[in-house]
Amino acid sequence: MSPSTTAKPDTRSGTGTIAVVAHRKKTLGGGLDALRATLVSAGVERLLWYEVPKSREAPKKARKAVGKGADLVFVWGGDGMVQRCADALAGTDTAMAILPAGTANLFAANLGIPTDLAQAVRIGLHGRRRTLDLGRLNGEHFAVMAGAGFDGDLIREADRKLKGRLGRAAYVWTGLRHVRGELTRTRITVDGADWFDAEASCVLFGNVGTITGGVPAFDDARPDDGALEVGVATASGAIDWARTLGRMATGRSEDSPFVRITRGRKVKVRFAEPKTYELDGGARGRTRRLKVKVVPGALTVCCPETDA
Repeated sequence: MSPSTTAKPDTRSGTGTIAVVAHRKKTLGGGLDALRATLVSAGVERLLWYEVPKSREAPKKARKAVGKGADLVFVWGGDGMVQRCADALAGTDTAMAILPAGTANLFAANLGIPTDLAQAVRIGLHGRRRTLDLGRLNGEHFAVMAGAGFDGDLIREADRKLKGRLGRAAYVWTGLRHVRGELTRTRITVDGADWFDAEASCVLFGNVGTITGGVPAFDDARPDDGALEVGVATASGAIDWARTLGRMATGRSEDSPFVRITRGRKVKVRFAEPKTYELDGGARGRTRRLKVKVVPGALTVCCPETDA
């Protein structure tokens, strides 16, 4: 166990108050009815139950669960639901358990949480509690990654219908549409020092190694090391991006001539023109500035006994 990973007592069946915050349109195993039955069969007596039609409505329910004394919140959905709930639970004593029911479940996959309902519930009730870092971009927490430029445009265009039909292929499809994205003058400071000042097509911040579309972008990232990975790409055309993605898939990302990667705790980014930014696969607005920092030990997450 790493020094920044804290073991906490397990939540045993029948003890404490447990909440479920679920995206009702997402599916896993036998569905929400099966989840309720599984929790009751496990001996859970004090159960709070909240369903939402959209992930952006989840934070209110997560905060309500905390206010009602929930010791553990099961989050049912994809990375969007996890990000929204992590933002609400950050800094509290309430643990989060992930039930990966979404199209993309990158945080769960990076932590080794399977897309199997019974196993995911078991990890939530009896798994190891890890105190993990979160990133914070322009005031909002993220668990997997955040980015702007090519990445933000890609996420914005891979709309819900497309992701529902094609899954990860949606990101590839939209990536091909944006592969000729323009380079933009970008200035980046890391922990107060100038790091990058040139034209770039994409800026990424990673809390874990595997990011959007299943791309292994940050080889050395860990969600409990008190830092974020910072990457900038200067690829501008189909050939450049093919070389870049190929290198990511078969080697180390920083070996690409179109990628620079470093690590830091506080990062500031300025763009010459507004760029769409995203957090954990959810597009936000357009901005010229990004203010990013790591929040060490921000969230307690139920994980398998061994690291992924």
